[in-house]
Amino acid sequence: MFQVDVDKDKCTGCEECVNSCPAQVFELVDGKSDPVNMDECLGCETCVEVCPEGAITVTEL
Repeated sequence: MFQVDVDKDKCTGCEECVNSCPAQVFELVDGKSDPVNMDECLGCETCVEVCPEGAITVTEL
């Protein structure tokens, strides 16, 4: 299981994580990325790699 965190101060709402996540963990909520399906996270860290602002962290629990 993985914990996915988005720094809302850094997130610009570019949707790179939404579009690249193979498990569809993210949705855009109020113009910011939100990990709404965190239980589906595969821990691949694709979201971390594609985020241009460095706003996402993935931690194994």
